Amino acid sequence: MTRNARFADRLRAWAWWPIYRIYERRLARQVATGPMPRHVGIILDGNRRHGRAAGLHEPETIYRLGAAKLDDILAWSADLGISMVTLWVFSPDNLGRPEAEVDGILGAVEAKIRALVDDPHIRHRGVRVAAIGRREILPPALLEAIDAAQVATGGNDRMTVILAVGYGGREEITDAVRALIANRAARGDSIAEILSEISPAAIHRHLYLPELPDPDLIIRTSGEVRLSGFLLWQSAHSELHFCDANWPAFRRIDYLRAIRSFQRRDRRYGR
Repeated sequence: MTRNARFADRLRAWAWWPIYRIYERRLARQVATGPMPRHVGIILDGNRRHGRAAGLHEPETIYRLGAAKLDDILAWSADLGISMVTLWVFSPDNLGRPEAEVDGILGAVEAKIRALVDDPHIRHRGVRVAAIGRREILPPALLEAIDAAQVATGGNDRMTVILAVGYGGREEITDAVRALIANRAARGDSIAEILSEISPAAIHRHLYLPELPDPDLIIRTSGEVRLSGFLLWQSAHSELHFCDANWPAFRRIDYLRAIRSFQRRDRRYGR
């Protein structure tokens, strides 16, 4: 653990201090006056490190702590007027972890998705649940939970939560190009005609959710400073924020600081 991370942990332990709460309220007022990102992407990293620090060893228990943080993110985003959040919860690379850990992650995700269907806050806030990723690598019970949540919340239109499950950025781009070529080949187009059709706009139309606006802000927890394949296509102009807090320990003040960091950027989109 780095010196900065140890200091951040001590600050989190002092969160009950009155002066800390005063600072949080002041930060919230400051952020409320600035431009708000429409779409926030979050890489949920640091579950295992948080579990080890807490003396936890059972994988599903560790990952259920991270899944519970979704409730906070929904509440904070609703308060700030953020209308879209994408959470990266499982990648194809994660399949290389021990079987017990993979089962723990997917079990925690399934349980949380099922809970969302009956959560009154989901209806009250008008939250629509969507999912992106390679369905064929996910167990049937999880797919059933995802489908049920999407059906149950499909009519909600005030906030969208996208769960990136079985998702990888390289896989998404690969699947988009394959779909583009397959569609044109099915029409009887020649190789030359198909090649002439391949363009950024054409590939974009075949992404998992092509109507999804690009994320304005991407947050990664746990102190790691990389995207690791998260929304590779969509993140070309995203602002990035890296936070030392492990995901289950991510606080409202961490979220507010990320938003404040976004508000201080000069977004020129390459111009």
